[in-house]
Amino acid sequence: MPTKTKISDVIVPEVFAPYFIQESMEKSAIYQSGIISNDPKLDVLATAGGRLINMPFWDDLTGADEVLSDTGALTPKKIVANQDVAALFMRGSAWSANDLAKALSGDDPMGAIGSLVANYWSRRYQKLLLSILKGIFGTTELSATNSLDISSLAGDRAMISASAIIDGTQKLGDAKDSVTAMIVHSATEAHLAKQDLIETIRDSEGKILYKTYMDKRLIVDDGCPVVGGVYSSYFFGQGAFGLGNGNAPVPVETDRDSLGGDDYLITRHHFVLHPRGIKFTDASVAESSPTNDEAADSTNWKPVYEPKAIRMLELKHKLSV
Repeated sequence: MPTKTKISDVIVPEVFAPYFIQESMEKSAIYQSGIISNDPKLDVLATAGGRLINMPFWDDLTGADEVLSDTGALTPKKIVANQDVAALFMRGSAWSANDLAKALSGDDPMGAIGSLVANYWSRRYQKLLLSILKGIFGTTELSATNSLDISSLAGDRAMISASAIIDGTQKLGDAKDSVTAMIVHSATEAHLAKQDLIETIRDSEGKILYKTYMDKRLIVDDGCPVVGGVYSSYFFGQGAFGLGNGNAPVPVETDRDSLGGDDYLITRHHFVLHPRGIKFTDASVAESSPTNDEAADSTNWKPVYEPKAIRMLELKHKLSV
């Protein structure tokens, strides 16, 4: 009987699984910018089971110091325990190709699918991150402390500018220098480019590596919210989001329907993508793991760090008046 090359001959699941996870991170602009940091502790927690991951921490010390006296003792103060909570996201995606597609196209569709999986997952992480941002900045607490809305100001003051960004990052007070990256809509990037403050960083061969604005790594994504002409741009410090890679029972597998001539590549991923200092309350999650829409629901989030320690900001602005 003649032999034929199958997808299982090309993609070995045990080898491909760690490859596509690592490649997904390396190809992600938000990962490269430092907005997301892979945390080995979260890797462990992401494999521990359960849909919620508890991360206790100690609140900072508070209260005034006291003047020493030989007639009285110091008054002891207490330290308070608190808890951050992350959601475990369990996602999967599958692709198939028919033998005839390969024969008629003169190319290898399954080979192409295998080479594009990492790019696919990096885009999905970025889409989820934007959903989370919509949710957390929809909370009453964070919208009051870490968000600046200039869209209702008169004239040019309603539009994004270097001055507006300075005002926005000032919401972090003396922690404002921790802001190192920003995500904006492509229309916002075009507006900023006209101000001639965007710098393009290239490698030795002239290839574009990334762009910066006011020394902040610039990431462009049309998933940034636009409501009634009001744009949301986001600013981050290093490691604002923690990433933990868990273990799906079968991360990658291949299959073949011989009668139909179809090859299949299936990927599954369990992971944590968590905004540090904002706990997931699980208030409106219907299934075993949150959807993007549920991640965008503000009722599922509650800040537990003090505002300055949450390394994220939102600037609501216009591009024209």
